[in-house]
Amino acid sequence: MQQPPRQTIPELAHTTTRPIHWLATAAALAGVVALSGFLQPGSATAAQADTASPAAHGAAVAPPDAAKADFPLDCGPVKVLVQKKATGDLDGDGRPETVAVVRCDAGSGTPPNGVYVLTRAADGKPRVVATLVDPKDSFTVTDLAVRDGAVTAALDGYSSPDVPRYRPDVHEKAKWQWRNGTFVRSTPAAAQSA
Repeated sequence: MQQPPRQTIPELAHTTTRPIHWLATAAALAGVVALSGFLQPGSATAAQADTASPAAHGAAVAPPDAAKADFPLDCGPVKVLVQKKATGDLDGDGRPETVAVVRCDAGSGTPPNGVYVLTRAADGKPRVVATLVDPKDSFTVTDLAVRDGAVTAALDGYSSPDVPRYRPDVHEKAKWQWRNGTFVRSTPAAAQSA
């Protein structure tokens, strides 16, 4: 069997290396190394940034929805009624909290109120983090506001069990502010009356 004659393939210019190719490669590599010296990552810290929250990215965060919260209030067969609510950043973390005035929906009479502070849990659900007024204290909240990181409320109550429930005889103004990991209540002396 005869084999075809071998053909000579001319040498292509781009397949041979010349000193200029090596010089260009070395210059490019030196440029990458020099540039990487200027582009260093930030210094490490023990605390990690909260990149999962919208507040960390400058986006508005919706306050917790009081209608979806589980309040520590035993209303038996009747439902919990959210009467008033106010929102604002109470602890300075950039996320709004919701303050809710809640009572049992008894249908008649005036059941006492509870005042609760809600925050958004990691799963997005509202969570009660503080009780400012316990329903056991038998107060009715007539006014509620959140301003400048403080909660203010007007409270009507009773000086004794003999006072008729339809005629509260104690009227207080209360203010709560977040300090050292807890809500601190202040009541101006001039705001109380018997």
